[in-house]
Amino acid sequence: MNDQNAFLTFVQKSFAHDIAGATFLLEGLPEDEAAKIFQALPVDVAERAIRNLQISFAADLLKTADDSFMGALAAKLDPQLAGAILSQLPPEYRQRMKDRFSDKLQEQIREHLDYPEGSVGRIMTANYLAFNQNLKAEDAIEKIRALAKRRYPVSYAYVVDDENCLRGVLNMRDLMLAPPDQRLGAIILPEIFSIHAFTDVRQAASELARRKYFAAPVVDGSNHIVGIIKAERMIQGAREEATQDIQKMFGAGGDEKAFSSIPFSLRKRLPWLHVNLATAFMAAAVVAMFEGIIAKLTVLAVFLPVVAGQGGNAGAQSLAVVMRGIVMREIPHHKILPLIRKEAQLGTINGVVIGIVTAMVAWIWYGNIYLGLVIGLGMLLNLFFAGLAGASIPLLMRRLGLDPAQSSNIILTTVTDVMGFMAFLSLAVIFQQFLL
Repeated sequence: MNDQNAFLTFVQKSFAHDIAGATFLLEGLPEDEAAKIFQALPVDVAERAIRNLQISFAADLLKTADDSFMGALAAKLDPQLAGAILSQLPPEYRQRMKDRFSDKLQEQIREHLDYPEGSVGRIMTANYLAFNQNLKAEDAIEKIRALAKRRYPVSYAYVVDDENCLRGVLNMRDLMLAPPDQRLGAIILPEIFSIHAFTDVRQAASELARRKYFAAPVVDGSNHIVGIIKAERMIQGAREEATQDIQKMFGAGGDEKAFSSIPFSLRKRLPWLHVNLATAFMAAAVVAMFEGIIAKLTVLAVFLPVVAGQGGNAGAQSLAVVMRGIVMREIPHHKILPLIRKEAQLGTINGVVIGIVTAMVAWIWYGNIYLGLVIGLGMLLNLFFAGLAGASIPLLMRRLGLDPAQSSNIILTTVTDVMGFMAFLSLAVIFQQFLL
């Protein structure tokens, strides 16, 4: 008990200076002793420590944790790390840990685990060997020896930074010849082949075969290591049962299939058809507001489909790009606003170009320069709002917990129709004396 107290005091004091070294000592202890010491740490210290532990060992330490410690730690865990630890827990422990997660964290974990069918993310394993770049060479060697006693899976040894971003791979010869106090970050091979979690399995298998690697690290869009993929697993077409169980637990995967029952499909589709109907009436209401000017200038009705079509297409382009970014995990929170600004700027530039072309066509067609001005300015405003809406709507839907793929297009169509009609017809009212 005194040894445990002494070690606990050491970890708490060394937290600010060498948490990696403290966790190294923790991994060298028998599992039951290490679990008791880990669970006695302050939660903020435990959260920092767990990021330096091997995933499977971290899962072992949490199997016997009480609910209060589990809940407090879960509130601080990164979704990626939480998902990786869950995948290594037996089902009975996994459910208990999941119950301590907030709804927001569960949704974030579900997103991290919801990999497309046939992708590397579906068959990778989170049981990999990774060390922090600030760990000393001698400590890494001792850690490898300790892990070997536990029959830790043989693989490459990867090196990550404090944010779990992949920095390189260790060459064992370089590690053995390095000075004992040399940091791993200085002896790694930085040029490392990695596979994105969304890569098709066949493509990944081809790359591994061509390079003659037996395994490769799997990363997300921010280069965080999320697992490893082994060549034999892809060849055999094996599936990671634990990951699939967690996906089901958090509602991952498609709901409606090609041969789902008609009642099930109706439950999925009819609500959104009603939403679409309501939004269509909103666009019709905007047109109804300008019945007077349309009755005077019936030519305006000719250009309404042009305004709606261009706005819808421009918004769909932005929507497609952002949806891909969401699926590929390429949009971190701090880049959401820059992305929306960029799409709005693209919409403005496209609006200027398309507006000029449309204005020229209207002028030549009807011989009225002011009609060209109205349709040109209307197109500019419409494409600006289309770019803005196409980028922001799927991100907002995702934030609200809705399916962006299912709901974004309906709302986007409404925004582009309403704003396009409003801009075009309002300009027609302003310039009506020159159009009559």
